Amino acid sequence: MSIEPGNITTSAIENEDFRNSVGTMDETGSRKWVFPRKPKGKYTNYRNYTSYLLLALFFGLPFIKINNNPFLLINVIDRKFFIVGQPFYLQDFFILALGAVTSVIFVMLFTVVFGRIFCGWLCPQTLFMEMVFRKIEYWIEGDRNKQMKLERQEWDAEKIRKRVTKWSVFFLASLLISHFMFMYIVGYEEVLNIMMQGPAESPFQFMGMLAFTATFYFTFAWLREQVCTLVCPYGRLQGVLIDKQTINVYYDFKRGENRSKWRNNEDRKTEGKGDCIDCHQCVVVCPTGIDIRNGQQLECVNCTACIDACDEVMEKVGMPKGLIRYATEAEIENQEKFKFTARMKVTTLFLALLIGFLGFLMYDRGSMEAKFIKPAGSTFFIKNGKITNTFIYTLLNKTNQKKTITIKVLTPEHAEITYFGSDKITLKGDEILKGNINITFPEDDIKFSKQNMVIGVFDEKGEMLDSFDTTFEGPFKLSL
Repeated sequence: MSIEPGNITTSAIENEDFRNSVGTMDETGSRKWVFPRKPKGKYTNYRNYTSYLLLALFFGLPFIKINNNPFLLINVIDRKFFIVGQPFYLQDFFILALGAVTSVIFVMLFTVVFGRIFCGWLCPQTLFMEMVFRKIEYWIEGDRNKQMKLERQEWDAEKIRKRVTKWSVFFLASLLISHFMFMYIVGYEEVLNIMMQGPAESPFQFMGMLAFTATFYFTFAWLREQVCTLVCPYGRLQGVLIDKQTINVYYDFKRGENRSKWRNNEDRKTEGKGDCIDCHQCVVVCPTGIDIRNGQQLECVNCTACIDACDEVMEKVGMPKGLIRYATEAEIENQEKFKFTARMKVTTLFLALLIGFLGFLMYDRGSMEAKFIKPAGSTFFIKNGKITNTFIYTLLNKTNQKKTITIKVLTPEHAEITYFGSDKITLKGDEILKGNINITFPEDDIKFSKQNMVIGVFDEKGEMLDSFDTTFEGPFKLSL
């Protein structure tokens, strides 16, 4: 049978049953435990370096502060939110909503061009599973063959010792991760305080910590790769977004087929054999238990373990590397050298603009937010030829610095402001302050029963921090 463009292998053409199930389940739906061999190679080293950096950020960011604000804090209970040291309030949630929409667009466009690079290199699930818990497993139980042997072994002293040790270390790792995750919710000071007080003093926080720990332990000790194949929606979404111009981990079926075992001193081209020697090393290193030679599959997270395994074999048998590599489907089918196309350049530029737009939304929020609302049921009053309205002001200082502000009416002119207290209002950092003021105009200046008015808030240097549009009420006047 000949290999047509778009098809992967002869066996794949004849049998596509693998697409009707996931690699971690058998025909009955029972769990098939995956024992991947420890990967090694160029891409594995790059992923290790990337993981070390990301883990350092994860464990270090809770202790980093910008302008005395946490770098990142998502405290839903107390409604305290800090992103890159910038405080966000309920009034700023429209920015977060726009940021979320921007992030979704970014992920979609990124996937269209670069595939699932995020899954294999940056995703927290992959990061903790492959770079923390899997390494612990290799350290305690050994590589693939030793793990499989231990799995088949009776529950003797060796198996009990290794399994209890692994589960205990997994639990401690989950406990450590949960504590740091909790720091992103309540801050590291509060977490340290809860630890010092003990469970009896903070029972709810302690139960929350246990819930985090149990979730992490269950995910990385048992659920593992099934988070990617059964839980995460991104794997299914990529099937809609990926096309023949998307960069992914691909098997070069035109070069590799027809696959056959390696024999010394043979001329594979003369015998009609492809470069794939059917060693299955790409399969045994796969953390999701798939055969990349079957083509693109939703279980593939682009971890590049199969690339390193295949390159190692190709080097040993004296054939060119890259039988499995980062490529596009169009490149594999047409045997053309990969090019960063105009489509990819434009999409990458647009992604950069989206990041810039998101950064602009986060930082262009102003340092002060002011509102001036008339009390419910209140009305104007006239005295000595002047009309007075009462307003309740709400001032929010979005900075860490103390601010002393004054209030001025920008339009109309000739306004007089009467403060209930000092005419200079002082707010501490991140403080919300409420109070009352009376605004008075000469009766002749108010031409309408609801006169448009703009109120400005100024700092000590005379710089306007915010303005608010409202209306000033007066007597009804019949215009002729």
